[in-house]
Amino acid sequence: MRITGYRSLTTVHRWGRPVGDVNGIVAGGVTEVPIVLVETDGGLTGVGLGAHPDVERVFPALDGQDPRAVTALYDRMLAFVFKSGHHGATFGTIGALDMALWDLKAKLAEEPLWRTLGATDRFVPAYASGLEYGLADDELAALYEPWAERGYTGAKVKGGLDVDQDVKRLAAVRDVLRVNSDQPAIMYDVNEAWGRHQAVRLARRVEEQVDLTWIEEPVRRWDVAGHRAVVAGIHGAVATGENLTGLEQYRQLLDADAVGVVQTGSVWGITHFLRVSVLALGHDLPVSPVAYDVNPLAHASAAVPNHLVTEVQDLELPVGLRADQELADGGIVLGDAPGLGIEVDEGVIGALREAGVWATVAGPHVRPADAGLRLAPRRS
Repeated sequence: MRITGYRSLTTVHRWGRPVGDVNGIVAGGVTEVPIVLVETDGGLTGVGLGAHPDVERVFPALDGQDPRAVTALYDRMLAFVFKSGHHGATFGTIGALDMALWDLKAKLAEEPLWRTLGATDRFVPAYASGLEYGLADDELAALYEPWAERGYTGAKVKGGLDVDQDVKRLAAVRDVLRVNSDQPAIMYDVNEAWGRHQAVRLARRVEEQVDLTWIEEPVRRWDVAGHRAVVAGIHGAVATGENLTGLEQYRQLLDADAVGVVQTGSVWGITHFLRVSVLALGHDLPVSPVAYDVNPLAHASAAVPNHLVTEVQDLELPVGLRADQELADGGIVLGDAPGLGIEVDEGVIGALREAGVWATVAGPHVRPADAGLRLAPRRS
């Protein structure tokens, strides 16, 4: 079997509410979901999710290759862009294509990807995370009630600009989840909003009032000394890594003992997650993937020994996508459909007349110029 081509589609995720973090809010609650379909001469098609703007530049590395050689093809894509660099949009493109290749490999084996990767259990522990920074306090509690009904015992709350208000919101979510656990796991994500000079002081203020499982991205992603200071200065763990692209960006953090929970971004692909997991395992650290639509890293999470918990952001799927998985019992229950178990309805997606957006000037993917330098009351 050989790879013969690709197709790109874009659908939307209708959140039904504002979504975002301290860096910005998508008030309309509709975001785009890019899809890449990798075609073969055997009639099978691999499904990859995530932005892939450099696909025309990267795809020649795959054209005509056997899709079963996934890890070799991952390195082939990296080598293909070696001179110009693999970070940012290029790394995302490689990740989306890599996801499609793993989907193909498991489909060729006629089994779900979690079995192809060597997992024995279809259940993946997870926590709820609603990208809820744009919601009022009463809306926040209501958002997490359906998660509690599905047995979830952990959740993540966004914050960073008003820690006193953040404490109230963290406590409200904790209380919702107490129907399932006396001590719910509560994670606090400030999305790099703090500077090194303030991170320990602010984190301690929160910890004095709420027992945190971890604090996420307290300082800028590359600030090893800043992360190390927070690790040494608080009781909970420090989680970071979702925005790092390539193992070389993790080494200094891990070598300096500057991270307690190693994270990866789902949009960077499955091979990246597997390799980061091995690197973390070598440092006796757990790994936790951040969420993306349809939870594509769940299959890989089931297969690594140091997986801690996977982030899930919504109970609904994007328009035109179906997935053989269930959100129940406090996690993700994977099915037996071959590959990632994702079905793409191209007819429904092709008929869409609605556009979604993440990278607006007010959205969470566009960092304000003064972020990290201010600590003002949270805006309603």
